[in-house]
Amino acid sequence: MWEVIDRYEIYCLADPLFYDTLDTQRTKYPDFPIAGRAVPAGWEHRATDTWLHYGPEDRSLPLQGWKIHVSSCLDDAEKTLDAVWDYCVSRRLSFKFLRGPRVVMMLSSKYADRGSSGKLVTIYPADVNELELVLKELDELLHGVHGPYILSDLRYGDGPLFVRYGGFAERYCMNGNRERVLAIEDTEGTLVPDRRGPSFSPPSWVTLPDFLEPHLAARNAVTFTDLPYQIEKVLHFSNGGGVYKGRDTRTDRQVVLKEARPHAGLDAAGRDAVTRLKHEADILRRLEGLDVVPALYDYFTLGEHHFLVQEFIDGTTLSQESVHRHPLTRATVDAEDAAEYTEWALDMLARVERAVTALHERGVVFGDLHPFNVLVDGERVVLIDFEVATLAENRTRPTLAHPGFCPPPDRLGVEADLYALACLRIGLFAPMSTVLIPLHRPKVTHLAEMVCDTFPVPRAYVAEAVRTILGKEATAPAAAMRDLPLPGRAEWTSIRDAACRAIIASATPERNDRLFPGDAAQFQPGGGLNMANGAAGVLYALAATGAGRFPEHESWLRQRAMAPEPGTGLGFWDGLHGVAYAFEALGRRQDALELTGLCLREKWDQLGQSLYAGLSGIGLNLFHLGEATGEREFRDTAMTIVDIVAGRLGAVDSVPEVSGGGNPRAGLMRGSSGPALLFLHAYEATGDASLLDHASIALQQDLRRCTRRDDGQLQVQQGWRTNPYLDEGSAGIGLVLRRYLAHRDDDAFREALRDIGPVATLDYYVQSGLFAGRAGMIASLAMGLRPGVDPAGPEVADQIARLGWQAMPYGGGLAFPGNQLLRLSMDLATGTAGVVLALGTVLHDRPVRLPFISPPGTPAGTADPTNDERR
Repeated sequence: MWEVIDRYEIYCLADPLFYDTLDTQRTKYPDFPIAGRAVPAGWEHRATDTWLHYGPEDRSLPLQGWKIHVSSCLDDAEKTLDAVWDYCVSRRLSFKFLRGPRVVMMLSSKYADRGSSGKLVTIYPADVNELELVLKELDELLHGVHGPYILSDLRYGDGPLFVRYGGFAERYCMNGNRERVLAIEDTEGTLVPDRRGPSFSPPSWVTLPDFLEPHLAARNAVTFTDLPYQIEKVLHFSNGGGVYKGRDTRTDRQVVLKEARPHAGLDAAGRDAVTRLKHEADILRRLEGLDVVPALYDYFTLGEHHFLVQEFIDGTTLSQESVHRHPLTRATVDAEDAAEYTEWALDMLARVERAVTALHERGVVFGDLHPFNVLVDGERVVLIDFEVATLAENRTRPTLAHPGFCPPPDRLGVEADLYALACLRIGLFAPMSTVLIPLHRPKVTHLAEMVCDTFPVPRAYVAEAVRTILGKEATAPAAAMRDLPLPGRAEWTSIRDAACRAIIASATPERNDRLFPGDAAQFQPGGGLNMANGAAGVLYALAATGAGRFPEHESWLRQRAMAPEPGTGLGFWDGLHGVAYAFEALGRRQDALELTGLCLREKWDQLGQSLYAGLSGIGLNLFHLGEATGEREFRDTAMTIVDIVAGRLGAVDSVPEVSGGGNPRAGLMRGSSGPALLFLHAYEATGDASLLDHASIALQQDLRRCTRRDDGQLQVQQGWRTNPYLDEGSAGIGLVLRRYLAHRDDDAFREALRDIGPVATLDYYVQSGLFAGRAGMIASLAMGLRPGVDPAGPEVADQIARLGWQAMPYGGGLAFPGNQLLRLSMDLATGTAGVVLALGTVLHDRPVRLPFISPPGTPAGTADPTNDERR
C-alpha cells in the first residue's frame, strides 16, 4: 500500500495542486542567462521543457555514436556553459544543455533517475577522432569544474567529462516489455533498445576507442577488495547513493552500509548526499547508546564516494508490517479483525512516540518520520535515516521528507516531529491517506471520521491528531469539505455535476501541452490529448455520463490532434486512435475519419501488442469504426492486425511466470489480455473458432503470471507486490475471462474467474482511479466481474461510498487525486473523469461504456450532439 513515489515528486515542484512541469514557471524559475544569447548565424535551435538544442544547419551527424556529457554542480554551471558554448560554436559542434538552475536541481535531486542524473551539457562529435580531440581540449578548458558522477557513462580523467555510446537521432523500437523505446542500430541494421542504465555498459558490438582504455581501467580499479566489508545485498538505491546489507569480515557481524555520491541527490536546501551523510554520522554519535537508533560503527571514503557503516536491524519496516496485518486488504473482514489490528496499531504508535521522545530528550528532531523509516524487530522499534535530523534548539524545518508527513511551514523543530506523529496516527489506519492532507488540510477531519467508523480506535485519540495536524486552522470552518456531494451520500447527478465543475474549472485552454491536468504521463509527446491522461478521455467521460458537450474544448483537441507534435503515440489509450474514438463518440465522425486516416499512414505495424499503446487497441478501434461507419477498409486492416498479433503470440510458456522486474507485463492494458480481447472481438465479428484458441493462449499467458494469495484471491504477481487492478492486475484479466466464457466453457478459466472476483470487493484501495484504484473495481463489478454481485446491490454501494476516502474539493466541485495521491488529477485513467465514468456504469440512467471492455451489446452511452444543453 505504500508505493514508490520518486518519479512523481519531480512533477510536484511547479504546482501545489496538479502535476506539472517547470516549463510553465519560467518567470519564477528562469533559464540560465546564456539561453538569451542570439542563435549563431546558420545554426538551428530547438527548445523543450528541459533542454535547449543547438547545431549547424549544414553539418550532418551520424545517427548514433559516442557522445560527450559535461557534468557540473550549480555553483559551476554558468561558467561551464559559457566555456562550452564558446568552444562548441567556434568548432561547429552540435550540443544541448539544461535550460536553467531549477531543472538542474530537479535532475540532480534524490528522486531523479540515477542513471542519467548529472548531465548539464551533451555534445555530439562526428567521429572517434573528433571525440578524442574534444575531450582533450575540454578537459583543459574545464579544469576545476565539479559535478556529479554520471553513472551511465565512463569518466574521462578526474574532471567533469563523461562519454557514452548511444543514439544521436530519435529512433524507436520495441523492448522486451513490448513497449516503444529509444533505439540504436546493431551490426545487422536492426533497431535495438538504447539502454541507459546506472552503469557504463556499451553495446556488445561497439569497440571502446583505444584512448579510453586507461580511463576504463581507472574506473574498474576502485573496488571493495581491500576493505573489511563484503557487500551481500542491495537494500535500496536513490540518486544520492545506495544502501547495502553487508558483513564485517573481521567480526562476521552483519552491517548496513549507506553510500553517498558527491554533488548528487540534492535536497530542497541544495545539500548533496555527502553533506547529509556526514551530518547523519554526527547525529548518530550524539544519539549513541539509545536502543531506538542503529549503532554507528564506521565512516570511510572509497574513490569519491562516502560510506557510513551502522548496525543491521533484522526487522521489517512499519510500512511492511502494517500491510501484512492490515485487515482491509483481505477478501473478508469482520469486527474481530478490525479490533485485533487496532490493538496492534495503538501499541505500535505508542512505541514510536516513545522512540521520538527519546530523541527529543537528546535535543534531536528526527525530521523524516514515516512508516518506511521505522523498523520493527520483535519488541524493539528503531528509527532509521537521520540525514535530515536537526538540533531542536535550531527550530528548523525538514528539507527532505515524505510528502505525506512533511509539516507545513509554521511547524519548526520538535513541532515538525509532533506533526508527523499525528499523521502516523491517521496513516497507520488509512495508508497513504496522509498524502492527501497537504492538498486540502481540512480533509483530515473527514479521514478521521472514516477511520473511527471503520476501526474501534478511541475518538479522542484521533481527535488529538486532527488538532495537531490542523494547528492554527483547527477552528477554521471546513465548509468546502463538509458540503461536498460525496459518492454514497448525494444523488448521482449532483456528484457528476460537481465533478464536472471541478474538471471545467481546471481547464487551461491557453496551454498547448494539456487542457485538463492529469497524470505526469501527459507530459510525454501528445500525452495531453489522449484517452488515458489527456483531453479526449475527459471529454468522452463527460459526454458519456450526461454531463454535457464542451465545443470549445473539443476544438482545442481537434486543432492539436490534427497537427500532432513529433513522438505522439498512435495507440488507443496513449495516442491518436483513442482521440479518433472520442471524436466518433462525440458525434464528430468526419474528425474521427480524418484522424484515423492520418494514423494509418504511419508505421503502425511496428508497434507492440498492447491494448494501451499497441496493435490490440488499434485493431479494436478499427473494428469499432468499421462497424460504426461501414468502411470496409477499417475492418480489413483490423483483420490484418489480428493476424500480426496472432503471429507474435507464441505459446503459453512464452512469457515468464512472474511479471515485473523487467519481465513482460501482465494484465489488460499492457499484458496478454489485451490481445485476447482483440481475438474475442474478431471472433464475434467472423465466427472463426481459431480466434478463440488464440484468446485462450493469451489468457493462459496472463494467468501464468498470477498467484493465489492466502485468502484465495487470484492476483497478478509483480515480484514486489500482487496487483488486483483493472490495468495491470487480475481484475482486467477477469473481465476478458468472463467474455471468453460467454463463447466457450473452460473449467480452469471459470475457476480463475471465481478467484479473481473478490479483488473487486475489498474494503480498502489506496487510490480512487479507474486504471489502478477503486473506480476500476466499481466498473468491473458493473461489467460482471463477480457473478452474483448485483450492480445495484450493497457490495457496489459500499464501494461507491468508500470513494469518500479520496474525495477532495476543487473549483466549487468534487475532484479526486491521481496516481500516488500527491496531486489532483482530472484525467480518465487516474483521476476525476475516470471516477465519473465508473460511477456512470452503475448509476447513470443511460448505458455507459468503457471502450471495448464492456460486454458486447452495451451501448456506448454517447451524448446526443443534437440535444445538448451546454452547447
